[in-house]
Amino acid sequence: MGFPETFKALSDPVRREILVLLKDQRMTVGEIKEHFDIAGATLSYHLNQLKKADLIHEEKYKNFIYYELNISVFEETMLWFSQFRKENRND
Repeated sequence: MGFPETFKALSDPVRREILVLLKDQRMTVGEIKEHFDIAGATLSYHLNQLKKADLIHEEKYKNFIYYELNISVFEETMLWFSQFRKENRND
């Protein structure tokens, strides 16, 4: 995982919405597509960008592919962001 890929993936509102959908449960591409009015190829592109950034991963089960969040990448990114938080603010 690299930060450039992560930030590029997070820069798109559709990809951010996909991540929100996956926050509570894993989903198939069909379940994800129900929430968007976009072509299947476009959704596939967005999912591939998220996989490339390692923000999601896929698991094959029977005839379905399930997508779920890769929490460790989110934790690493949040840890990086936390360095900018002021511990003792005297405002």
